[in-house]
Amino acid sequence: MCRVCVVKGKGLLRYSFPSPHPFNSARVVRFWEELQGQEIGETLIEPEQADEQTLELFQDKSHVEFVRKASTLGYGFLDEGDTPAFKGVLEAAEIAVGSTLSCVEKVMSGEADHGFNPVGGLHHARRDRSAGFCVFNDIGVAIEFLKKEGLKRVLYVDIDVHHGDGVFYQYEYDSGVFIFDVHEDGRFLYPGTGNETETGEGRAVGTKVNIPLLPGEGDERIKDILPKLEEFAIRVAPEFVILQCGADGLAKDPIGGLLFSETYHSKVAESLHKVAHKVCRGRIVALGGGGYDPSNCARAWTSVVRQFIAGGTD
Repeated sequence: MCRVCVVKGKGLLRYSFPSPHPFNSARVVRFWEELQGQEIGETLIEPEQADEQTLELFQDKSHVEFVRKASTLGYGFLDEGDTPAFKGVLEAAEIAVGSTLSCVEKVMSGEADHGFNPVGGLHHARRDRSAGFCVFNDIGVAIEFLKKEGLKRVLYVDIDVHHGDGVFYQYEYDSGVFIFDVHEDGRFLYPGTGNETETGEGRAVGTKVNIPLLPGEGDERIKDILPKLEEFAIRVAPEFVILQCGADGLAKDPIGGLLFSETYHSKVAESLHKVAHKVCRGRIVALGGGGYDPSNCARAWTSVVRQFIAGGTD
């Protein structure tokens, strides 16, 4: 069995937009309840808050200042209308980022084998702006941290229903950041990006994979996706794996149009867990991402943690 740290604590619930916004703390509370009920052997860790220096590994200082002002005022929007400001939004976003980085640090130090932050995976934020419910981009911060630690090859896998544009386009020319992104076709869903012809630019051509799916597709595609993911992951031989496992691709999600079950998350986690133990000493951290049906989030995310704990490493 592997040691898996899962972030749990009231501080993490602060990243919750005012009702009736779909990104709220109910998703995370339901996940923690499911995890506790199944008693699968995870280790709970407290949320951590990132400081400004950490944020600025990825975020522009001007954007951090903009969020600070909006956080004090407590009204308006941080983007074109998807991401509302509220009093304390800066601190809430710092906790989301800091908790992801805490998982990464624990895995890097050997204190844990794997990590899971249910409020991580904020993949739409750009260096200079918020977008799509994402104030800051914890994934970008984590990647930049790993680079500072001397890592040359990081694999980012994203199975959220939305394309991870904030990560993809920041690292589109970076040959050391490998991306495998499965999402609903951008012709039908925000942010409208992630065409299969986009495979990286310049020296990074071939380091990125986009798999857009049509509305209504689901578990029947697992048999096509998994072999491609495994082949890509083994071939690129990463030193660290980050999995964004948004649950908004599951059936009955109020925003997404895909029809997966939690089997999808379980299979992807099992596959990446094995690959991580083969090529990078098991270094993998998963992040909750989207998902707006709390029961879907609970089942999908718990299945990821279960695979990380008990999945095979052969």
